[in-house]
Amino acid sequence: MGKFEIETDDLVYIPSDDTFLLAENLEIKEGQSVLEIGTGSGLVSMYASLLTDDVTATDINYNALELAEKNFKLNDINTIRLEFGDLFEPVKNEKFDVILFNTPYLPTDTDDIIDDDLNYAFDGGIDGRKVIDRFINEVSHYLNDGGIVQIIQSSLSNNDKTLDMFDRNGFIAEIAKSESFFFEEIVLINAYKI
Repeated sequence: MGKFEIETDDLVYIPSDDTFLLAENLEIKEGQSVLEIGTGSGLVSMYASLLTDDVTATDINYNALELAEKNFKLNDINTIRLEFGDLFEPVKNEKFDVILFNTPYLPTDTDDIIDDDLNYAFDGGIDGRKVIDRFINEVSHYLNDGGIVQIIQSSLSNNDKTLDMFDRNGFIAEIAKSESFFFEEIVLINAYKI
């Protein structure tokens, strides 16, 4: 995989182990259309752009879109479309072959909420599933038949519930990769639409 030059910003999630777990295990074929939700610095979309020319990246944090645009220019990438909004709002009438999402998966108590846009990157609500559940319930409307969803989450936010929800929504889902850390396991879940 190519190495990219990346600028960071205090108001945008800085690429970390979970970012690379997704970026280095993309299942994208040439010519496929890709949607990345919550692009942050843009790094995962940049890796995706090495595999296909049809990449759309969204974020609910406007600072992230500005940073991603800066990083695309820094690396001479002009094939990624950027859109602002929450989950699927920016792509309401579109469908994709591959949908990527490094979810905000941390269980977050009201005391843990930070008062700026960076909060979007990790705030998963009390059980870590506030955004994950919404995403899984909506994603099949935006995915072509035979498409794949690749998401990152943590063992702290109930991997089995995610696999079960995907199954109930017409997917075959599996934990494709995982990395163990001191207090949690970060997993890459691949869900194939049947």
